[in-house]
Amino acid sequence: MTQTKVDIASKFALFTETWQPKIIGQVDNMHVKIARIDGVFDWHSHPEEDEMFFVVEGAMDMEFRDRTERVGTGEMIIVPKGVEHRPASVGGECKILMIERAGTVNTGDNAASTKRVEEPEII
Repeated sequence: MTQTKVDIASKFALFTETWQPKIIGQVDNMHVKIARIDGVFDWHSHPEEDEMFFVVEGAMDMEFRDRTERVGTGEMIIVPKGVEHRPASVGGECKILMIERAGTVNTGDNAASTKRVEEPEII
């Protein structure tokens, strides 16, 4: 990836499917990903990786076993490694941007999830 400027809205316009993260950039060994989410994801954790979620449009709940954090447009949340979590959109589709270590699988330690994406597409 050699580009330095990314139009995030135009990247979102390239796909409509939900729960299918796309890589739009890389900073050192970190991937910048975007995804459309709608509904509730599966419970999982990432034993070795932190994750950062930024809401581009809409709202999401980041559910933890002991609480739920509402994250709205323009807000972000960091999920520390090893913490079980499950994102869920609020009121329909939500567009998110994530920053996570390259190679991080979206379902983490939940290998049985039908939403698992081993190698996200680069767009």
